[in-house]
Amino acid sequence: MWSLPDSTPPPVVLFDGDCSFCRLWVGYWSEQTGERVEYAPWQGSLERFPGVNEQECRRAVQWIGPERRASGAEAVFLILATFRRFAWLLWLYRKSPAFASFMEWGYALVAAHRTAGYRVTRFLWGNSVRVSSYHRPVLWFRRGLAAIYIFAFASFGMQARGLIGANGILPLGMYLGVAKAQLGAAAPWRIPTLFWWGHSDYVILYVAWGGVGVAFLALVARNQSRWYPALFALLFVYYLSLVSGGQIFMGYQWDFLLLEAGFLAIFLRPAKSRVWLLHWLLFRLMFESALAKLASHDATWHDFTALTFHYETQPLPTPVAWFIHQAPVWFQKLSAMAMFGVELVVPFLFFAPRRIKQWAACTTLALQLLIALTGNYTFFNLLAMVLCIPLFDDAALGGQKPASRAKPARLWLSIALAALVLSISVPQLGGMLGYDLPGATEMMDPLTPFGIVNQYGLFASMTTTRPEIQVEGSMDGEKWETYVFRYKPGPLGRAPGWVAPFQPRLDWQMWFAALRTFKENPWFARFMVALLQGSPPVNDLFEKVPFGGARPKFVRATVDLYRFTTPAERARTGNWWKREPRGVYFPAASLRAQ
Repeated sequence: MWSLPDSTPPPVVLFDGDCSFCRLWVGYWSEQTGERVEYAPWQGSLERFPGVNEQECRRAVQWIGPERRASGAEAVFLILATFRRFAWLLWLYRKSPAFASFMEWGYALVAAHRTAGYRVTRFLWGNSVRVSSYHRPVLWFRRGLAAIYIFAFASFGMQARGLIGANGILPLGMYLGVAKAQLGAAAPWRIPTLFWWGHSDYVILYVAWGGVGVAFLALVARNQSRWYPALFALLFVYYLSLVSGGQIFMGYQWDFLLLEAGFLAIFLRPAKSRVWLLHWLLFRLMFESALAKLASHDATWHDFTALTFHYETQPLPTPVAWFIHQAPVWFQKLSAMAMFGVELVVPFLFFAPRRIKQWAACTTLALQLLIALTGNYTFFNLLAMVLCIPLFDDAALGGQKPASRAKPARLWLSIALAALVLSISVPQLGGMLGYDLPGATEMMDPLTPFGIVNQYGLFASMTTTRPEIQVEGSMDGEKWETYVFRYKPGPLGRAPGWVAPFQPRLDWQMWFAALRTFKENPWFARFMVALLQGSPPVNDLFEKVPFGGARPKFVRATVDLYRFTTPAERARTGNWWKREPRGVYFPAASLRAQ
């Protein structure tokens, strides 16, 4: 009979020291169990346990405890039970004979093909199977997010007075006054913003540029700084204030993506119990983007021809978009198929073993880079790339560190945070898949204005033409001069520009306005009034205004159909664009008293 010496109270696991596959997994188990379990190769250890023979050890791993001896799958489950989170597997093994038989069969299969198992393990996890630590990824994510906050705050700060200032297109004070009148005491909860306590131009600029300052502090903070939660909480509140007060100019998906990522950053720690929430956010961003395209029943997505239009019709193309647009149809279809592969399939690999997860991250990074090369999507692509960082671990980014173990209080906070995110995001995702949960909308509604969990899906329906609005002013109603926007297509010979991560929000909104009539865009009339008033902050949003910035007597807007030139047309004319007049968008108007 075997016996366990009194001097070795922890259980002992005997494994094959000559087996590379065994050594890999014993290394993982040892890191998890610490001193609670002793691991020893059976070679040279059998004299300690006279009742254990070499044949048994060659056949299966052995668990030798003070009160129990086990081998094979049962021994593995006893080891896993010491991890605590896997204790249910041992319970299931002991309660279900069918499960136990299947597991023993699986263990025997793997044991008979350990060389293949070793190769598969190396392929999935690398040279060692270790608990991933996330100290470097969390630091890099925080700094990347802080940099994006700087871009976002500074970009809006440079345009804020013209967009929502007292003399802007949609004055913030007017908006809050109407909201207060309509919503009453519920207004601050439906529109959560600091601007309820002040909405002058000075306060707006303070929040925007103050956000830049706070983001800079987060960017340069030390790795172990205790100020990170406070800094990111302040950034979240500042940016939420701008999103809530920015009205139509701050309602883009990347604004809400930044809010959600920023909210998670408040609680982020280098522990898997927190990092996986970033994986879940990136999963939803990518997967929901594909679902939205499929659910729209848009013919161009279903026959993979969407990209034959996209590069030409997207809001702010880059010069690269002109060249890619000239590619043959088969290339565009193949590109669309590849995009669906990345958005539909790859996101599931974010939860795979580390090497597969890292491959999925690289694939997603490549897609975001290609999108950024062909279109100016503000800080969206950078933010998606930053969300890929936690898919890597310390070992991939320069060296393994001890994995963080959550203290009980922090573990409960992780559980509460996960419950909050899942309780909102799962019904959203289920709805996109056609499984609406009764009462889900009512449950999510109180939290919706805060942007802590959102639904995503860009370009669900592809625009196949490009109407462009031209704004003009006149002093006599006969001779008209054009307001030249800084970035959106206008002069035919001006090449598409590079503007990201800056977002010219008026230029972007003009793209959306052109897809509908001015009556369906209530802000547009207010925009024309601001031009008639000669508002300096609004004029500053343009590259060139007529009459030296003086107030025009009349304004109007026309609409043209824009298309990229062909290579032959560009060689002949030097133009990047060609256009076809389509008529009046906004009829000539003037102020009643000039």
